[in-house]
Amino acid sequence: MTTVAIVEDNATIRNTFRQWIEGAPDFRCVCACASAEEALVEIPRHKPDVVLMDIHLPGETGIACTAQLKEKLPGVQVIIVTVYRNHELIFQALEAGACGYLLKRSSPDELLKAINEVRSGGAPMTGEIARMLVEAFQKKPGGSASGDGLTQREEEILVFLAEGLSNKEIADRVKISYDTVRAHLRHIYEKLHVRGRTEAVKKYLTSPKAVTMKMRGETRPPEKPGH
Repeated sequence: MTTVAIVEDNATIRNTFRQWIEGAPDFRCVCACASAEEALVEIPRHKPDVVLMDIHLPGETGIACTAQLKEKLPGVQVIIVTVYRNHELIFQALEAGACGYLLKRSSPDELLKAINEVRSGGAPMTGEIARMLVEAFQKKPGGSASGDGLTQREEEILVFLAEGLSNKEIADRVKISYDTVRAHLRHIYEKLHVRGRTEAVKKYLTSPKAVTMKMRGETRPPEKPGH
């Protein structure tokens, strides 16, 4: 059973999300909050697996709420679900500890899939948001190359990570075992000096190599013999 909390000030949307969650097998909504202040009381009490977080809330923002929840409950997974498509807000949400970013017009299937993805180690993001982030990165000065020191296989896995695939989906795509994917991810984190998936993806997306690939319309490094 996956337990979910909702933080959304719009009563109609809040109730809709609750119905979607309660209507799906193996999902349970443990609380639905209308403000960050309410969420900071109720969510630590219920300790859900996943939080669906709006950005624009009365009082404190969803970004501030996310940061405080991550301090109280480091293991909780926060998915931002909002109407905002401002890349700076997305960056701020990721920096606050969010692990996914969806638009409110996402379908019930997309929302439930995103919850499953974060539970299995993924970082869900709608294609529209991902494209917008890439465009924003292209307009910024390139950072340090995140690919330095990575093997071809590690670069390939990092690209799949940036696309929001879970460990299991990466294993299926690359045709290696789940445990091998986890081992590659540990090596990637060590080489990039990051602590997890979100930091690794952010560092990858800001690298000149990734930007160049996106501008050329490429999705991942070409395969080399023996990889």
